[in-house]
Amino acid sequence: MIRISDVSKSFVLHNQGSAVIPVMEGASLSVAPGECVALVGNSGAGKSTLMRMIYGNYLAGAGRIMVGDVDVARAEPREILTLRREVLGYVSQFLRVVPRVPTLEVVAEPVLAAGGSAAEGEARARELLARLNIPERLWSLSPTTFSGGEQQRVNIARGFAHGFPALLLDEPTASLDATNRAVVLELIEEAKARGAAIIGIFHDAEAREAVCDREIDVSGFTPARAA
Repeated sequence: MIRISDVSKSFVLHNQGSAVIPVMEGASLSVAPGECVALVGNSGAGKSTLMRMIYGNYLAGAGRIMVGDVDVARAEPREILTLRREVLGYVSQFLRVVPRVPTLEVVAEPVLAAGGSAAEGEARARELLARLNIPERLWSLSPTTFSGGEQQRVNIARGFAHGFPALLLDEPTASLDATNRAVVLELIEEAKARGAAIIGIFHDAEAREAVCDREIDVSGFTPARAA
């Protein structure tokens, strides 16, 4: 479902004499449907950079990034937007939403964007918000007013609302209490059971061991160590 072949990435520091900073070289990996793979490595090794290239936020310098039948490294913007609506979900560490939109609508939106009905979106949003212990009295309010932990749980609910065939998870259990952490692990297992291919960054070692089938150390893709 996700296949990465010989991907490289450098950043150009235009405010520092256009210095070129090589970040990644020769990155290759694959993730099958129903599999969860953890990206590991020291801080700065390129875990987040690789995730952002898969999602299309960063443009790869070379190589192929196949998500289903789409090569994200070469896709047009409209193709990437379609991929994000229908195929590739991303649970980031931070909630970014339009202010004043009610929480229920924020969570339901991916279902509607993928072609589901308003009733289906609302039902799924209600289910997930209840499972993640967001009080019902808050569902009509904008999540921009919530605490950090509540915002994170809304973000998780939004990311799992639609049954994406592929998922990127950036620290999905960070800062959660034991009860909600367990719910997130359940959601990941459910996604795997329906055949989702998942790539995640988990600094929570116990969570990583609980849901990930294998680990890939991205330190091996840094230019200093790449073969």
